[in-house]
Amino acid sequence: MTESKTGIASALGAYALWGLLPVYWKALHAVPPVQILAHRVVWSCLLLLVLVLARREWSALWASAAHRRTLRVYAVAAAVLAVNWLIYIWAVNTDHIVETSLGYFINPLLTVLLSVVFLRERLRRLQWMAVGVAAAGVAYLTWQHGRVPWIALALAVSFGCYGLLKKRSPLGALHGLALETTVLVLPALAFLVGANAQGTGDFGHAGWRTSLLLVFTGVVTTLPLLLFAHAARRVNLSTMGILQYLAPTCQFFIGVWVYHEPFSRAQLTGFAMIWTALLLYWFDGALRLRRLVQAVKPPARG
Repeated sequence: MTESKTGIASALGAYALWGLLPVYWKALHAVPPVQILAHRVVWSCLLLLVLVLARREWSALWASAAHRRTLRVYAVAAAVLAVNWLIYIWAVNTDHIVETSLGYFINPLLTVLLSVVFLRERLRRLQWMAVGVAAAGVAYLTWQHGRVPWIALALAVSFGCYGLLKKRSPLGALHGLALETTVLVLPALAFLVGANAQGTGDFGHAGWRTSLLLVFTGVVTTLPLLLFAHAARRVNLSTMGILQYLAPTCQFFIGVWVYHEPFSRAQLTGFAMIWTALLLYWFDGALRLRRLVQAVKPPARG
């Protein structure tokens, strides 16, 4: 596939926005994480449905939602995504940005492992080595700190399971997320109405800046997704695989340099093991791609 400049720019934009997302959630640190999540669902759902209507694809989305199996898959995906979003927002606003970045560094390797368990895929030797080194890194961090890095693992597992569900789902990115947020929108609205009735709702009561930031949670959710969807059709999978590490890298440096979260030598050792595992995983992919190219390359004419 020939890569376009707009495709690469879209991929960079998507991963950069995901990488900078902690800054946005930090700006809403005074709002309870569950309220942020509910607003994210409501405003994202509204924006996505407007986009579906603008593209005149409402009937196609409605027809997809009418199938019980499709609705069931997306209902489960919506629940998993909500858990991922809630943990991430809570972790950022309780000064665990570095650990969230660890989760998204681990995620590609965990996704590979999930494909073995649920899709019966076979791993190559270097891939098994990468998974083993990553597991050793997590074990080392657990041993050094006396606790399992549960935030990182919860984010990696939830997003890995979400990706697995999406792999088996029939809809594209826009329709899929529109259906997922629609499944969640009624509980989210009920929660927000209840919070407002009890006087604990922040929207409209915590200043115009906070209210505006809550409204724009829909934009910061959907914009990178649409950029990613645009890039996925125009950029090679191998390139996307490399660029995906931009997001957790940004999160890591934001946590350490911007918000001055502690980062010990023990953490550095554990992270280095995870990064080594990712290098092994990337190297295996590069070798496989090279072999495939050589296999389909026409012989030189004498």
